[in-house]
Amino acid sequence: MTKTSEISGFAKPEFEAVREAFVENFELRNELGAACCIYHRGEKVVDLWGGIRNEATGEPWEEDTMVLVWSTTKGLSALAMALAHSHGLFDYDEPVSKYWPEFAQHGKENITVRQLFAHQSGLVAFDELGDKEVVADLNRLAVVLAKQKPAWEPGTRHGYHALTLGFYQSELLRHVDPKGRSLGQYFQDEIATPLGLDFYIRLPEDIPNSRLAVLSAPKFGLSAMRTAPVRFILAAINPRSMARRALVGTEFCLDENRIYARNYEVPSGGGVGTARAIAHAYGVFAAGGKELGIREDTLEKLKAPPVVPSKGFRDVALKTDTCYSLGFSRSLPKDPFGSPSAYGMPGTGGSFGFADPKYELGYGYVLNGFGTSFPTDPRSDALVAAMYHSIGVTDLHQEF
Repeated sequence: MTKTSEISGFAKPEFEAVREAFVENFELRNELGAACCIYHRGEKVVDLWGGIRNEATGEPWEEDTMVLVWSTTKGLSALAMALAHSHGLFDYDEPVSKYWPEFAQHGKENITVRQLFAHQSGLVAFDELGDKEVVADLNRLAVVLAKQKPAWEPGTRHGYHALTLGFYQSELLRHVDPKGRSLGQYFQDEIATPLGLDFYIRLPEDIPNSRLAVLSAPKFGLSAMRTAPVRFILAAINPRSMARRALVGTEFCLDENRIYARNYEVPSGGGVGTARAIAHAYGVFAAGGKELGIREDTLEKLKAPPVVPSKGFRDVALKTDTCYSLGFSRSLPKDPFGSPSAYGMPGTGGSFGFADPKYELGYGYVLNGFGTSFPTDPRSDALVAAMYHSIGVTDLHQEF
């Protein structure tokens, strides 16, 4: 159990409820090591960290500790793509093939950028991915991406593109960016460096292991069975299921000797960083994007209601209802994480980041003691509830 005295950082008095929830996560919810940060109206109002960075050695979580956040990375990648849209590099409603002609193979010529980013393209898994070296060679990877056949008629359904989405976004960006940059490099140049963020979609060689939290494997059991839909559990344990096939390659993000892979880009799940960086990035977008010069029409598109596939919210990969738009997860009325205009992405194990433009909130939570709840983690849920309570919002369901 981590005592209150071992929690570092601060919470402004009006956000004291968040600090209390953060402490309770260690005392009541089996937190190992974690950090939480919140920006409100452009101001950092919560910045907390505590617990254990490395369970094997007992080393503490420090102020600058970074951790792999799996699919929470998708949200940061989507912010980068939104900034590219704001720079006029592409239009969400144009076909991907307009910018990347090779993409048109196997009936993909009419898939729009919006459909691709909303997990509606049917490109949920690779028929041929190869090994880690293929992913590392963006030109070879581009050939694999272009050859892939959709698993369903684009626009009719959606299914979680767990690994593939970021690779497709990056290749699109390489075609439209005048400098030909990958998504990870674009994020670093255009968002992370200007804002001073400790977050990398391509972790560099010079980051020491001492700054990286070591992931603790989740303990699957009755808790997972209680918190996840039965159909999702069955899909997760079936090696032939779409959900399992969609995850092939995520293991490439780990490195036995260096904790996480270096100079290796997985934009859908390989991001490494701090809660502070995640909250700051989302906070800038939520508060109007002035620091990055984001156009108002881009911000309005991010807030707009999602375009639902013709056959509804049911996710054919995850076997439950989900909602996506422009690369982000969106709140469902029955289970909202924010107001209707909020957008973000959770990650396997419990990490989460999102923007809520209505309340000008940027939220980031990272951890290394992985949970098994789905789609969000009770520890993050407690922090989010406390955050909204701190600004006088007690029931998000009433927003819908």
